[in-house]
Amino acid sequence: MNDEKILYPLCFKPVYKSVIWGGNQLSTVLGRSLPDTEDPIGESWEIVDRDDAQSEVINGTLQGKSIRELIAEYGSQLLGRNFGKGSRFPLLIKLIDAGQRLSLQVHPDAAACRNIGNGAEPKTEMWYIVAAKPGAKIIAGLNTKATRQQLISSLDTDEIENHLQVFNSEPGDAFFIYSGTIHAIGAGNLLLEIQQNSDTTYRVSDWGRKDRNGQPRELHLEQAMEAIDFMNRTSPRIAGVSGSAVHNRKFPVINHCPFFKVDDLRLTGSWLDSTAHSGSFHLISAINGPVEVGSEDCFVSLEPGATCLVPAVFGSYWVNPKRSGETTVLKTTL
Repeated sequence: MNDEKILYPLCFKPVYKSVIWGGNQLSTVLGRSLPDTEDPIGESWEIVDRDDAQSEVINGTLQGKSIRELIAEYGSQLLGRNFGKGSRFPLLIKLIDAGQRLSLQVHPDAAACRNIGNGAEPKTEMWYIVAAKPGAKIIAGLNTKATRQQLISSLDTDEIENHLQVFNSEPGDAFFIYSGTIHAIGAGNLLLEIQQNSDTTYRVSDWGRKDRNGQPRELHLEQAMEAIDFMNRTSPRIAGVSGSAVHNRKFPVINHCPFFKVDDLRLTGSWLDSTAHSGSFHLISAINGPVEVGSEDCFVSLEPGATCLVPAVFGSYWVNPKRSGETTVLKTTL
């Protein structure tokens, strides 16, 4: 049998992470049944290829295979023409559920990683607000007047937010967090994160928080100062789509990033797409309603918050909303 006929839209088992700042919207908004943990669940790694965490297929004939096993077997057929067997999946897809605000932190770019060493990996990411409780905020980027010295001097004070860009969280808004951007996700946010495959984070401040043993979490001030891009003062916010319509709409969210591209699809009916000319796999993420993804009799069902991987060789496929009104779907490619 041709290997290309074996591949189909793939769904994966979430890898849940318990953290001291975790929330409850994975269950209250998305209806997920979560494992019992000492600390609340704050992250669901939807697609991951790390040494300490591997996504596992949960549908079809490849059920039980890890994403690393799939890449070893199918290589460019799964990922696209720029990736061979043995490659690592280039992205990490997460849901982040913030019951408390996350630490103020930064991720390095490639140049900072070379200077810092110790296995540092570059990370650029984007956030899409799925849901937000009243008063939820996003902190992302230095404001136009802040100086390096002002930031350093205010790290352990309430004045630090005066030197940062702070935004109200609105479902449908996105934030492009280029490496080197100082940032924090505020309490009450449920968001989808699309990022380079990296787990390198340098904490600048943890807001005086203590763990359940009364100990503060480690900070990484020296590495963070190396990683922060003090020249970048642009706004990272990408305003969400306004209004609704009776026909399908497509809006580019991220289209000039070298690491991934993201489209916001607002669907009132079936959407036809194809991997044939993109040279890349497609990721389809259901945001506010269930959808089916596939072709002919090869469909997978996605509940809100879920993501499936359409292999690069799959070709034409449909995204079919399963409710009336406008359904939001994100499409991610390389």
